[in-house]
Amino acid sequence: MNQIAYINKNSKSQTTLNMRTFLFLSLILLLGACSNNKTKSDAFGNFETNEVIISSENSGKIIMTAFSEGQKVKKGDVMAITDTANLVLQRSQLLAQKASVLAQKAGLFASIAVSDQQITNVQKDQVRIKKMLADGAATPKQMDDIDGQIALTGKQKKAYSAQIAAIEMNAEAVDAQIAVLNDKIGTSVVRAPISGIILEKYAETGELAIPGKSLYKMANVDSLILRVYISGPQLTQIKTGKAVKVMIDTNEGLKEIAGTVEWISPEAEFTPKIIQTREERVKLVYAAKVRVPNDGSLKLGMPGEIKF
Repeated sequence: MNQIAYINKNSKSQTTLNMRTFLFLSLILLLGACSNNKTKSDAFGNFETNEVIISSENSGKIIMTAFSEGQKVKKGDVMAITDTANLVLQRSQLLAQKASVLAQKAGLFASIAVSDQQITNVQKDQVRIKKMLADGAATPKQMDDIDGQIALTGKQKKAYSAQIAAIEMNAEAVDAQIAVLNDKIGTSVVRAPISGIILEKYAETGELAIPGKSLYKMANVDSLILRVYISGPQLTQIKTGKAVKVMIDTNEGLKEIAGTVEWISPEAEFTPKIIQTREERVKLVYAAKVRVPNDGSLKLGMPGEIKF
């Protein structure tokens, strides 16, 4: 009987121990679940930015490239220079052509001055012939000859003026061609349109540049965009301009950064394969962009997550 009682007592003690262990493990799991709910993110995505492709506007040999991949560039910095020797020669030719055209203009002005003097002289003869005709000392034919000479000289003067107008138009056309060349010579110096860093370099000094050929790819990384995908039910929790918590992985755990919702897609799309949302198996989601200031810890393509 004592042995049976001892066995029953041990059995009750073991049962009590098992219950306590079960309760302790359940408490740990419950606390862990609560903790996970507090830290669980609402959306996931990757960081990106607006990239700018720097291209050449002219054809010619690249005589200088100023930057390499990873270097910082300020807006307006000279990034590359293409050869302009041919353009300068074309401009010199046009300047010589313009000088020749203007020289013709000067000769025509001289001819107009001669015509004016001829008209003045003939008009004096015209006055004398009129008096002589009135006195019967001149014939009508002489009067007609004088009038015809004045008319002919006047027409010659008008012809000279028309030639001057045509020359001026030619000079303006040459000026327009010179302006085009000056613009091409100016654009042979490729400058940075924005401040940022060089992501990729596509051409080197000595290579041939052609219009539209990419020289550099750069981007401003002072702030990046975290593109995330949210489900339909989450739309009520987010709107443009709303501040959200952005989290990234670090060696010390999750790092929290403040971000601002910049854009929400008006149309749904299928969930990208690389993205996981809070609700598994979601088929349709909405893309959103969150602007995040970059303190140097954010890199293009790295993953991130947000919490509303």
